[in-house]
Amino acid sequence: MKTRILIFTLSIFSCVAARAELKWEQTTVDARPAVGDKTAVAHFKYENVGKAAVHFKSVKASCGCTTTQTQKEVVNPGEKGEIVATLNIGDRTGQQMKTVNVQTDDPPPAQSNITLTLKANIPQAIEIKPTFVYWTSGEAPKPKKVSIKASKDFPAKNITVKSNSQNFESKVEPGKEGEWTIEVTPKDTSHPMGTALLVQTDYPKDAPKSFYVNVQVSNPPGAPPMLRPNSPPVAPAAKSATPAAVPSPAVQR
Repeated sequence: MKTRILIFTLSIFSCVAARAELKWEQTTVDARPAVGDKTAVAHFKYENVGKAAVHFKSVKASCGCTTTQTQKEVVNPGEKGEIVATLNIGDRTGQQMKTVNVQTDDPPPAQSNITLTLKANIPQAIEIKPTFVYWTSGEAPKPKKVSIKASKDFPAKNITVKSNSQNFESKVEPGKEGEWTIEVTPKDTSHPMGTALLVQTDYPKDAPKSFYVNVQVSNPPGAPPMLRPNSPPVAPAAKSATPAAVPSPAVQR
């Protein structure tokens, strides 16, 4: 009987001793891409400090803008590795935070489901002031200006401005090195209209950065919609005819 208890105890001890355990160096990485970088990359390093192999069941990023890469699907005891998360910067600026959910067959629940966090502070390539220009309906169609200034780490030499609307005219006036002024003029302000100006730099050469300025002609707050030229006048609402008075029936006595 004692022998059986001893064997059972040793089997439990051996199972505990053979437990897998994946230890992460860090689960949050602050990436600091430079101006003009296309991606922000984070390396999440790990080590299997347990006595059994660890299997990755799934590795999923929180959005399509982030991709992940695992070095191996099985991590044997004592082995090290890393998961690489790559954020496609695109037109993003400022503080960005993306997560990667990792599921393994690690027995402890706290170890089997891990969330890795990629933080990226993406510097602003150019400064646009203002990013929204507007006129009120009926206002004189005078030009308004937008200032563009490239950061010191963004060596753009030239910008171009394009629009898919013929209702606005725009031209670029160069200033100091890395500075420009965009002059925007609506052809007509008699009715609401709007578009987005595409501002494109010449850097980086293989993938120039693009930005947008919104321009719009709108009605004053609380004002009724204005009629476009040559629009037929709105007929006044017909007044309802007042019904003729009906004499009261005579009272017979």
